[in-house]
Amino acid sequence: MAIDWAAKRAAYKRDGAVHIPGLLNPDQLAQALASWEWSLENPTKLNASRLIRDGRPLFYADSFNSRVMQGYGDMLRDSPIPEACANLWGRDPVWFIYEQVFLKESGDVERTPWHQDGSYIPMDGEDTAVAWITFDPLSKADSLEFIPGSHLGRMYNTSKFDPKDPTRPHDESLPYPLLPNIEAEREAWEIISWPVEPGDVVFFHFKTLHGGAATRVGQRRRTLTLRFFGERCHYDPKTAKNLPMFKDMAEKLKPGDTMRAPGFLQLHPKVPA
Repeated sequence: MAIDWAAKRAAYKRDGAVHIPGLLNPDQLAQALASWEWSLENPTKLNASRLIRDGRPLFYADSFNSRVMQGYGDMLRDSPIPEACANLWGRDPVWFIYEQVFLKESGDVERTPWHQDGSYIPMDGEDTAVAWITFDPLSKADSLEFIPGSHLGRMYNTSKFDPKDPTRPHDESLPYPLLPNIEAEREAWEIISWPVEPGDVVFFHFKTLHGGAATRVGQRRRTLTLRFFGERCHYDPKTAKNLPMFKDMAEKLKPGDTMRAPGFLQLHPKVPA
């Protein structure tokens, strides 16, 4: 089925999140899953987190693998996702930033608190996108949720993911207001989500407020996120605590500089080898 990119672009600009069914064909989906599996087989020392399987739920998360191109390079070059980012922004080029993998299974895992990625990623601008891929079918109630238009509003001090207080900030030194307790006041907010199937991709802006549903006993959730930026994006360090994974930015860019730090892979248009 042909994609109406003009409509998707308008929705992305308005809502900060769009669902594109069937963007990945079976081969592309298999490549994405192989990259996800590579991440589990090659955990980072700094970011990988596990809960041991002793009857408790399993939660695994990892990101910023320094060897990411070994497991992701071919998949990223063959994927339609970078071109989809360009279509959503209405312009080239598209650069890849980093990957993030999640595995939740074998019991109840609490929902991911509402948060914005933009308050800890050291860049800002119109051309940013997270591509969210699930390898398991999810109902609308079990899918990722968004506050439409929140990417156009204020930046909040994003959640520390404290189960006792989902609004607790991850860095109290940041000059941003506290997150509202969206989950406790759901009826006061417009919330959007979609049922998703393997092969679908959900795209959202770095500043879009989003949160994930809890997992239930017997449910398995394998998800991969890929982050990208484009021409209308600039360096915004926010806090020195966020810079270890972006060392080249801190050394080569000043706040407000257009993002052109070396080390990022340009995926669309493809650069000749």
